[in-house]
Amino acid sequence: MSYPLFRLDSTLPRDPAIDAWFDARPGPLGALARDWFHRMRACGDDVRELVHDGCPVACLGDAPFASVNVFTAHVNISFFHGASLPDPARLLQGTGKYMRHVKLRPTQPIDAAPLHALIAAAWTDIKSRVEHG
Repeated sequence: MSYPLFRLDSTLPRDPAIDAWFDARPGPLGALARDWFHRMRACGDDVRELVHDGCPVACLGDAPFASVNVFTAHVNISFFHGASLPDPARLLQGTGKYMRHVKLRPTQPIDAAPLHALIAAAWTDIKSRVEHG
């Protein structure tokens, strides 16, 4: 399924506002979000980032592929084109046209491999969208 490509201005190779965002969220939820955002950063040398709509977003150039956000009792890992990602573990939630998310709670175990696979798939997907229009 092909969707329009959402673009964001002002991405940076490493945005200091993101580290400040995490510093303002100590505790297990902040640590959980920081860990998964680091995994997004590790997708490639060309990952860029910014704070958009109040949360850290990982991009390829100006095209976002994933973000994290901390709520009262959980962390969301969101995927900008999540509706089109393969999800054999059925982790993705949401009914939006494009976005999907995974809720993480520090009190519940997470099988990291399928979530890591979703992040890798989101990265591969956005690279394909950017390279092939």
